[in-house]
Amino acid sequence: MTARRPAVLVLEDGSVFRGDAFGAEETVFGEVVFNTAMTGYQEILTDPSYCGQIVAMTAPQIGNTGVNREDFESGRVFASGFVVRELAPLASNWRAEGDLASLLADAGVAGITGVDTRALTRRIRDRGAQRGAIATGDVDVGELRDRVLASPSMEGRDLVPQVTCAERYTWDEPTWRPPDAPGAPPPPAELHVVAYDFGIKRNILRDLRDAGIRVTVVPATTPAADALALAPDGVFLSNGPGDPAAVTYAVDAVRDLVASGVPLFGICLGHQILALALGGRTYKLPFGHHGANHPVLDLATGKVEITSQNHGFCVDVDSLAGRAICTHLNLYDRTVEGLRVAGKPVFGVQYHPEASPGPHDSAYLFARFAAAMRGQSA
Repeated sequence: MTARRPAVLVLEDGSVFRGDAFGAEETVFGEVVFNTAMTGYQEILTDPSYCGQIVAMTAPQIGNTGVNREDFESGRVFASGFVVRELAPLASNWRAEGDLASLLADAGVAGITGVDTRALTRRIRDRGAQRGAIATGDVDVGELRDRVLASPSMEGRDLVPQVTCAERYTWDEPTWRPPDAPGAPPPPAELHVVAYDFGIKRNILRDLRDAGIRVTVVPATTPAADALALAPDGVFLSNGPGDPAAVTYAVDAVRDLVASGVPLFGICLGHQILALALGGRTYKLPFGHHGANHPVLDLATGKVEITSQNHGFCVDVDSLAGRAICTHLNLYDRTVEGLRVAGKPVFGVQYHPEASPGPHDSAYLFARFAAAMRGQSA
């Protein structure tokens, strides 16, 4: 039996949560947020949008399906730390190749189990997302809090350079299916999209391929002229971490892309950068939206989509008056979840239609993007 290792989570307001360590024996810092998904922890940990954040899961037991390489959303774990109520003692799934604790240990990421995550979630919900740290062993809590207070805030922070690709590459891999799964193969890749990598998730790339799209992924700092020189049918703006207002080089590029008339589709950070390029503003939410169960209203159809979300910033819809139209609303707090430019094939959504983890209610958006590139309506 493995010996227990004491660990502590300390928030900037002085709150202390004790538990047992798992994963790497490291002291890690980040913005502490909670995620309401019941599963998909592997996709959450490897989502580059969680760079700089310590993620607490509200579901009571995490780790019971293990981990596998096929479900990575990127090449490595990007979350700074991981907090759970109970680490599952057994990983049991036919696709499992390893366990959660080993994944974090190999990635050098600290985890803490045995935490009262209900109390932690209430603290974040009532007081807002806070900077925090996870440390193992004999810890001086006061000294650790001082280090937390000295750590950088998420506001004003550009984390995109830590997650973007170093050079461009092509993607032609469709969504994973079990070997015996029915269904037709993806359509031929007749369309070509340039995707800006602000921290792009692999399942977005897979869904683009499923829509008949060949993708060229480019670094976040790529000028608009260089992207357009690749002769794309459209340009995609990816998800990513940090404060959108700090990613000024991307805002400048997207402003030029909008002016070019090329079809544009943005998700999450890409949606926010699009709004800034159109002359709008963004602001930080108290504790963000993180989970696989957030209801969003499509204002055009009246339908409600259950969505996967991960963002701490939001678009100020009033700042876009006369520049863009709000298309989707979050039914929890009425914040903007989608926008489009009237008369142009330019749109974005705040949530994650690639649905990994999460439902598939919003998958139509990839078909809408393909239709826009073909000059059709969808």
